[in-house]
Amino acid sequence: MARRTIGRWVAVAVAALALAAVLASLVGAGQLCITSAARPPDRYAGAIPAYVSLSDRDGDGIDDQTDILRGALAYVQIRPHYKSVYYAGGYPDDGYGVCTDVVAAALRAAGYDLMRLVADDIAAAPEAYGIETPDAAIDYRRTGNLEVYFARNAEALTCEVSDIEAWQGGDIVLFDGHVGIVSDRRDARGVPYLIHHGSPFQLAYEEDRLDSYGTIVGHYRLGR
Repeated sequence: MARRTIGRWVAVAVAALALAAVLASLVGAGQLCITSAARPPDRYAGAIPAYVSLSDRDGDGIDDQTDILRGALAYVQIRPHYKSVYYAGGYPDDGYGVCTDVVAAALRAAGYDLMRLVADDIAAAPEAYGIETPDAAIDYRRTGNLEVYFARNAEALTCEVSDIEAWQGGDIVLFDGHVGIVSDRRDARGVPYLIHHGSPFQLAYEEDRLDSYGTIVGHYRLGR
């Protein structure tokens, strides 16, 4: 009986190792995509007026704040695979992406070319970024650079999640080593969901993680 039990545990261990190896290879190849693009329901019973920007950078008749939010939602609908890859042209074009690509795609929908904006700001103030050899194709995809860029070029808002009215769909939120877009839908406490892409093991692109992902180091809004 003892030998049979040991044999079963050995078989389970071997199967687990094989599964782990398969998952590791899929993650390494950027082929694991288990994230859902389905939107969570708005569970907040209160009423918080949506912020509407006065700017319309791309002149499409939709304000920047709304454009940024819609751009983030449209991007995650394509269900990008998580993988950090260098692209000579800057913007990913093969279905892969990381957290910064959610923000870049959201801003592009409003007429903001984040790659060019960051490159221009680095050229204008290299000492602020501490970059010796700028590379426009990757600099805008580094969260540390985005911390500097938004601090210099966007409206800084509270990092206190408990101030729920200050958090609006289309806002940009920076964590330590991560970035995302604030959703226009909220949990039962009124805390907005987070639209982001932080891992190949993420269960959804829009999650109730704004106050639990990690330390918030920046909360910004573009436009006026």
